[in-house]
Amino acid sequence: MLDTKFILENLDLVKENCENRNVKIDFDNFLDLNKKRLENLQKLEDLRQIKNQKSKSKPSPEEIEKMKKVGEEEKLLNQKQKKIEKEYLEILTKIPNMTHPKSPIGGEKDFKVLEEKGKKPVFNFEAKDHVEILENLNLIDFERGAKVTGSKFYFVKNDLVLLNQAIINYGIEVAMKNGFELIETPDLAKKDILEGVGFSPRGEETQIYNIENSDLSLIASAEITMGGFYSDEVLDLESGPKKYAAISHCFRTEAGSYGRTSKGLYRVHQFTKLELFVFCKPEDSEKYHKEILKVEKEIIEGFEVPYRIIDIASADLGGPAYRKYDFEAYMAMNNDFAEVTSCSNCTDYQARRLNIKYKDETGKNKFVHTLNGTAVNNSRWPLFIIENYQQADGSIKIPKVLQKFMGKKIIKK
Repeated sequence: MLDTKFILENLDLVKENCENRNVKIDFDNFLDLNKKRLENLQKLEDLRQIKNQKSKSKPSPEEIEKMKKVGEEEKLLNQKQKKIEKEYLEILTKIPNMTHPKSPIGGEKDFKVLEEKGKKPVFNFEAKDHVEILENLNLIDFERGAKVTGSKFYFVKNDLVLLNQAIINYGIEVAMKNGFELIETPDLAKKDILEGVGFSPRGEETQIYNIENSDLSLIASAEITMGGFYSDEVLDLESGPKKYAAISHCFRTEAGSYGRTSKGLYRVHQFTKLELFVFCKPEDSEKYHKEILKVEKEIIEGFEVPYRIIDIASADLGGPAYRKYDFEAYMAMNNDFAEVTSCSNCTDYQARRLNIKYKDETGKNKFVHTLNGTAVNNSRWPLFIIENYQQADGSIKIPKVLQKFMGKKIIKK
């Protein structure tokens, strides 16, 4: 979340940013609640001072009676404060991060293409989409996945199991070469961690599966668990940032997503992902945003497929991101580019919620900056590999970077 002091001192700027992000905030109510909470806190502080002063001497019967009334008043003010704080925080946490000055202003279609590489494949045969190719090669079973679990779940079979593992192993290899520490995270997280990272675990538009009768939820990304990794801690960043390559299973309801590209593996409820996550000093976050982008670029270029990098527009950034890049790979199923990774600088927006700090050179505790980006996953990555590397006989050539992990050069019947 944003610092309240920053909001109050830059109210017009914050209001304009909310408009650019298409987020509606009742700032009049926010300001009123902030005033009430400060006034109420002052009253509580005054009562505590009275109690502290009276505790230093032996009270008379009249003073004892007076202190009882002070205690009752304090109890009522505490109850009032909890109610005010709850309403105040509900608004504060909906205010999005500020937006990088160079980010495009607009909605989903107003992104800016920063770079485009590779030529779209030209097939001398009728190209198929990945679903038909996979089913013909007996590599996937959507029908039984739906029978056992539900729509958009599936069984992975035979060489697709090996291909998925090879993709993850290749991502790990590149990430570790670039100094990222490997970690495997839990697949669940507490409600306060999800909210701290910026995911809403409740509501109609939630992407989160909740565990009944608990405050736990299945995670949508290792961004959630890694964001909570250092919650309520003070980090030592003198020797450099904390850089992690985190593996987890990811679970998403995909609420409200069915009107968008969703065929086959593109939009599913469960997948495995390797996530890059960085904790750094504020002055270094732009630098490490570029580093994550560089690593993602190294990974995708290894596959020798057409791709482009786009700068995401303000209203499509989501709450925590200050700036966000997407890598989009060419996919034959819709003869267009589609997102396969993202890369976000969240500044101190998540750290402020999760209370993650570091000591600066003066010894003062300050909030760290957090950054995240997808290295690889086993849903959209096999999709674009299969569609770009399909052969006339229905087989799939394996990209050179994966052949050592697969132990073969082609997938066929």
